[in-house]
Amino acid sequence: MEKKGFIGKYWLKYTDRAGYKKYKWELANYKSNEFANFLTAYAQLNTPAKIKRLADINHQINFNHSGNAGDIIYALPTIKKIAETVNVPTNLYLRPNQPLMIAADKTHPLGNVMLNEKMIKMLEPLLSSQPYIHQYGTLTNESIDIDLDYFRAGLVPQDKGNIAHWCAYITGVNPVLWQKWLTVTPDLSFKDDVVIARSERYRNIFINYKFLKNYERLKFIGVESEYKDIRKQIPHIEWVQVTDFLQMAQVIAGCKFFIGNQSFPFSIAEALKVPRILEVSLEVINVIPEGENGYDFLFQDHFESLVKELYSK
Repeated sequence: MEKKGFIGKYWLKYTDRAGYKKYKWELANYKSNEFANFLTAYAQLNTPAKIKRLADINHQINFNHSGNAGDIIYALPTIKKIAETVNVPTNLYLRPNQPLMIAADKTHPLGNVMLNEKMIKMLEPLLSSQPYIHQYGTLTNESIDIDLDYFRAGLVPQDKGNIAHWCAYITGVNPVLWQKWLTVTPDLSFKDDVVIARSERYRNIFINYKFLKNYERLKFIGVESEYKDIRKQIPHIEWVQVTDFLQMAQVIAGCKFFIGNQSFPFSIAEALKVPRILEVSLEVINVIPEGENGYDFLFQDHFESLVKELYSK
């Protein structure tokens, strides 16, 4: 398909609306086909057999990912499954400072990038301790075998389904999502605490947390602006500040149960398979609790009943 230049595209848009719509459809279809052809090309590592053949030659498999941090956590079951298949060292290298597309009325803790060096360092103790990750670090000049960013190329829908499948689709593996894929030592000093995280993005407009004022031993994990915001609804909630994400995972692993929206801390709770309650966003439903102890809700009464049930256990 021949792509039109800037002038040709806008001339068509303002002189032939029907023709312009047809051109846009054909262009989108062309891009999808190009991406599909790339993923299905023989050289692309899109089946376990192809990955295993390369692993037997190179004696290792190198992955890279650009974030967000939660997306990296949800990519881990795919990496874990591949590591179990190839039986050679699997290494993960992260690429910082890639641009983040975000709505103008929303904010993100990292501003306009998906991942920065600080986040890579905070992830290091957690990811390096996982038995299926041999080497971990910032991408420099390493040769990459599997680029886990390909799910962003346009064909994989990112506003529906399950984030944990995205990297599986482009590599052709079936990760085990109903079992935990993170292993940490729980911090049992939080065994009687309910740990909460609520990011600014992906909130359900029908939900409020005010009823939690009637519960004790509530802890919040997140950035300061999020903590200040939730204190408006739960004045007595305490803020747990962590130095890295291994510590965050240990707190979540040791808690009574976890409550969160579609945010990074929930990805850790999901990976650990702790008792967890997910606030589902109406605008983007792409996080699905799988396996034991997983609950989600869209409406307030359901939320309150789940908290009551888990708190009484």
